[in-house]
Amino acid sequence: MKITFFGHNTLLLEINNTNVLIDPFVSGNPLSKDSIDVNSIKADYILLTHAHQDHVLDAEVIAKNNGAIIVSNYEIATHYQNKGIEVHPMNHGGSWGFEFGKVKYVNAIHTSSFADGTYGGQPGGFVIEGEHKTVYIAGDTALTMDMKLIPMTTKLDLAILPIGDNFTMGIDDAILASDFVECDKILGVHYDTFGYIEIDHTEAKRKFFEKGKDLMLLEIGKSIDL
Repeated sequence: MKITFFGHNTLLLEINNTNVLIDPFVSGNPLSKDSIDVNSIKADYILLTHAHQDHVLDAEVIAKNNGAIIVSNYEIATHYQNKGIEVHPMNHGGSWGFEFGKVKYVNAIHTSSFADGTYGGQPGGFVIEGEHKTVYIAGDTALTMDMKLIPMTTKLDLAILPIGDNFTMGIDDAILASDFVECDKILGVHYDTFGYIEIDHTEAKRKFFEKGKDLMLLEIGKSIDL
């Protein structure tokens, strides 16, 4: 499994020769819009954690460019289905076996609405299993006790957690989240994009290291292999 970071919460997972894109927000991201070409992004599936613009801005154009299937909660899926895009609706606690692997839609504590105020259902995260690896993508969330349910059914190889604070968990709560999901390998997301969520990278890594954990902060366009 190869994971490429496109900034904010936008990730491309390459699993079993399938491109799975998470929360595409590139053209409106001041940190990625000049280095990543939205029209060059290849996606077979687009997974959306919730409806906020900084997670769905480029979903429609990328889906139509690629004939991709959008996977999200029922309300978000219906929104894109009405635009002529193929979708797969899910809801909390549900899982589905796709061609690339298994996806479970899990709880998140946040809000969810489209830019025009349209209701975007309840926010969520994803647990993705493929190529004998399992990844948790928390989405935008506060620390929640529901995270403790995840290791009861699966062993994670990587936890992808928001760390920017203000709108989501910050560093200290993300460390607790990694305890809850029983995963010491963490990829940080949802930081530095705008002023409210700028972080001190050195301090963040130090705090995780002191707890025996590995926090990775990828440069935009860089990848890791699991």
